[in-house]
Amino acid sequence: MGPTTGGAAERSSSGLRMDHVGLNVADLELMTAWYVQAFGYEVQQRFDLSSIDVRIVMLVDATGLRLELLARSAGTPGLRAGSPVEAASTWGSGHLCFEVDHLPAAWDRLLGLGAAPVLEPRPAPQEGWRMAWVHDPEGNLIELICATPAHV
Repeated sequence: MGPTTGGAAERSSSGLRMDHVGLNVADLELMTAWYVQAFGYEVQQRFDLSSIDVRIVMLVDATGLRLELLARSAGTPGLRAGSPVEAASTWGSGHLCFEVDHLPAAWDRLLGLGAAPVLEPRPAPQEGWRMAWVHDPEGNLIELICATPAHV
């Protein structure tokens, strides 16, 4: 099962699965608290790599999926895409995506927690799905997706 806990996703036929995504942040404590509150993560582990000036918080959700937040005492801002289109036109990591059960409620909740609106809830390009986009408190782009019930 690897280093994750809980009901992590099955391994692919190649024996591989993604373990976690790393997100470099400026304010480790603020962003840890925000992702815990916004998405229900728990702090799995904290550690410092003082020899290279990196502090790390590993977050885990109820399914075992992990998000690693990394911070240094100094750095330079990277991509802070203003929209999904801008993110898609820049090579490298452009956004995080979270599947939610109820898109309008998740949208309202994240805005109430300090997320900034990017694109209000709307139909997604993939049939049967809806999407919305926000920026986290440091400007990282987050997509929210939700399967559309058949009766809607």
